[in-house]
Amino acid sequence: MKMIVRAPAKLNLGLDSPFVHPDGSIEWRMVMTSIGLVDYVQVETIQSSAIKIRSDAGFLPNDRRNLAYQAAKLFLNLTHIKAGIIISIEKHIPVAAGLGGGSSDAAAVLRALNEMFQTGLSQKQLAMLGLQVDSDVPYCIYGRTALVEGRGEIVTPLKKLPKMWFVLAKPNVSVSTPRIIRRMVHTKIDHPNIDALLSGIQNDHYSQIVNNMGNALESITIANHPQISTIKERLLKYGADGSVMSGSGPTVFGVCPNETRARRVFNSISGFCSEVYLTQPECSMD
Repeated sequence: MKMIVRAPAKLNLGLDSPFVHPDGSIEWRMVMTSIGLVDYVQVETIQSSAIKIRSDAGFLPNDRRNLAYQAAKLFLNLTHIKAGIIISIEKHIPVAAGLGGGSSDAAAVLRALNEMFQTGLSQKQLAMLGLQVDSDVPYCIYGRTALVEGRGEIVTPLKKLPKMWFVLAKPNVSVSTPRIIRRMVHTKIDHPNIDALLSGIQNDHYSQIVNNMGNALESITIANHPQISTIKERLLKYGADGSVMSGSGPTVFGVCPNETRARRVFNSISGFCSEVYLTQPECSMD
């Protein structure tokens, strides 16, 4: 059996943490959307008991450190299926960029195996399984605009976003998500207005969405990587209506109401930043 699954990148339109649990884990309240920047994940069964990872990105781990490997292992253990799996990942989402590429690949593996073996697990069951891999995997199981709460496992799908375009710019720096989160626990953070953002989505109101985007981790990451702030400023200067960092960074995205403006911003920021992407919400790509 063989199946190829799309694994879209995610953006955090809003990212907040209301509190930290006694065990040190983070309570999240986030608004996330999937975009048309995608990896392609091929899952194929083989006559062995091994899980093998292949990728066109030489820097990705091909062993149990890979989130797609971990997802396959958990699924096979849960379902007691004895099968070998080859997972081939065609990477387009930049790695360690705050775009959830590894989590989306893992979610793609879970969705593919559930369909290939006709195990009938619900999205909620797959999401809870994916939570054991990474906190972004549950959202990636759904892969549509959603409110994400708890430790990442409470996913409430939202309305389709109004028409908009995203220009993504990733500076050439690496960000350690665990390190940023550890600092967040001890740092006073700015809390974005998630309720106002949700209201904007519910009312199909482009300006209300853009004006209420925000990321509680942004100031922490910028303290170590000030070029993120510079990219935000340039995106706005070049014509984006709003700009915010995704996840723990370092990728920053600008929002535009139409393709013409987005292409102008894309062309302008491309002269300043080497990794730049132009895309739309995934639901607009259908």
